[in-house]
Amino acid sequence: MNTHAVPLTIPPSGRRILFLLSLGAAILAPGLAAQAAPGARRLYEPRNLKQAYARGTRARDGMPGPDYWQNHGRYAITIAAAPPDRTIHGSERITYFNESPDTLRGLVVKLFMNVHKPTAPRSGATSPDFLTSGVHIDAFSVDGAEQTWKDSPRYATWQPVRLPGPLAPHDSVRLSFDWHYELAKQASREGVIDSTTFYVAYFYPRVAVYDDYEGWDVMDHTGSQEFYSDFNDYDVTVRVPTGFLVWGTGTLENPDSLLQAGPLARYRASFTSDSTLHIATREDLAAGAVTKGGGSAAWHFASRDIPDVAFGLSDHYDWDAGSVVVDDATGRRAGVQAAYDDTAADFRSMVRFGRHALDWLSHHWPGVPYPYEKTTIFQGGAGMEYPMMVNDGSYPDTTMSRFVAEHEIAHTYMPFYMGINETRYGFMDEGWATTFEHLIGGADMGREAADNFFKQFRVSRWARDPLPEADLPIVTPGDALLGAGLGINEYGKAALGYLAVKDLLGDETFRLCLHAYMDRWHGKHPSPWDFFYTFDDVAGRDLDWFWSGWFFSHGYIDLAVAGVDPAPGGYAVTIRNIGGMPAPVDIVLHFADGTTQTRHESPAIWQADPARATVSLEVDRPLASLELDGGIWVDFDPSNNAWNGTQR
Repeated sequence: MNTHAVPLTIPPSGRRILFLLSLGAAILAPGLAAQAAPGARRLYEPRNLKQAYARGTRARDGMPGPDYWQNHGRYAITIAAAPPDRTIHGSERITYFNESPDTLRGLVVKLFMNVHKPTAPRSGATSPDFLTSGVHIDAFSVDGAEQTWKDSPRYATWQPVRLPGPLAPHDSVRLSFDWHYELAKQASREGVIDSTTFYVAYFYPRVAVYDDYEGWDVMDHTGSQEFYSDFNDYDVTVRVPTGFLVWGTGTLENPDSLLQAGPLARYRASFTSDSTLHIATREDLAAGAVTKGGGSAAWHFASRDIPDVAFGLSDHYDWDAGSVVVDDATGRRAGVQAAYDDTAADFRSMVRFGRHALDWLSHHWPGVPYPYEKTTIFQGGAGMEYPMMVNDGSYPDTTMSRFVAEHEIAHTYMPFYMGINETRYGFMDEGWATTFEHLIGGADMGREAADNFFKQFRVSRWARDPLPEADLPIVTPGDALLGAGLGINEYGKAALGYLAVKDLLGDETFRLCLHAYMDRWHGKHPSPWDFFYTFDDVAGRDLDWFWSGWFFSHGYIDLAVAGVDPAPGGYAVTIRNIGGMPAPVDIVLHFADGTTQTRHESPAIWQADPARATVSLEVDRPLASLELDGGIWVDFDPSNNAWNGTQR
């Protein structure tokens, strides 16, 4: 935890002076129950968000406000790698545009690779193979004038930089960096895969996000939480020895100067092919039949309006590719590429898995056409997403291989299409990727198998965990969490909340709300409240009771049958909500004649009284027994979920 004031920007427009909040305040605030006046919002709102509403940068109907703004940059980067040497050398020019109403006296620069320094704050990963000396800035200039770079020991993965002169609103500044760093031997989200296979990510100095309600992003990257980035334009050249292949974010601008005729033809054909084409194999590379000659090669990639870039390189990985139609209205196709060691048998199916994922996600849930020209599934081991790239391990069971690939590709939408602050609100991206992963799983393997898979990997840990960190509100900032509390809140628990509101609203209304949220906020930086309020606005319903129960409370799922009483036309079943979560439930009815029926109840039964609900069952036969079945909404204590026909 860093409690230092940021010594660089005091905006004149009334934005908060940037102090890092204490850990205690960050944890406690989301759990507070809001006491609202009649007709006011009942959800807790952070004070900085209230200020954003007052300034007009955001609105309580979930829309960007009339005065919404965000900053961005143009990055021209060249890096050089020469495996097995682990040193990456880089140079870059950044043009950073200040679209805010504030005059900036300084900037914050992110140096994510400093997470490998022995002195960096870090959650785990302290083995010698993980540690390096971090990022070394060899030269730094502002608007062409050389500056002295000072690494302050007070900071780790970010550094404050005072500008020689103020950066006025709607003006820009030019920065340049020369730097080098050493890839860690122990690959995580990036690093050495083998002696001649590297994954290069989070590798370049970048200007941190300066947004309309939190100011500068000065959260350290500790390895647990993920990232927050502006939407930038990138022009990246990766220099490698001849014989190496490079895969990465963006359009490969110069394939004809890099590839020999056969691989080049297959590469170009892959963007219109429904089949998997083998662009290059290990044997092709060993025979010198893939890349053009010369001592080195410069792989040039370009991308626009994207939050990050990443690259993989190898001199022996196989390269497969194909494509799929992702937008029926225009006929637009997106490419799918796979890069892998030929010992990874599951990766031989990876283009097929990727094509299926892009097809299904584009046409079903979220039902938004995949926004980029391609994706590449690279064999690493991280199980991690990047724009147009995923870095996945190899598994003996191809069901797991497909599961991981689908989850990581689903991240295309959150946090990349939507500029989520993953560090603070990881449930806004991991929760959605987990939701889409479950929904596509139903199409892949059937509802029952997908439910069992989801419960095993995403739900059971939280459902059976009695410790208090499992009950922290989902909206608790992720940078204030570690361990079980972080993982539970950001993945399965959040996904159950999204699936529960889908159950509450029905597919048609849920789709309208989700598409409205994505339309309003793609390419921008939504907060959780922008999501909540958009759904309220589009559904035309006050859902604060639902959001409060799922995302702001310390609740968990634990229902109990409190009574079954005869009633006109059938029975009245009273259910207690011991855990407090407004979850859906199935009431499974067993009749005296041996037949069975299932009555599904959406979370709406908890709107009037979150603690107790009475459900009227119209039946024409005597009831012998019943039980409650939560399905994927797994009950903490199922021992009180049944009625055997005698107890009241």
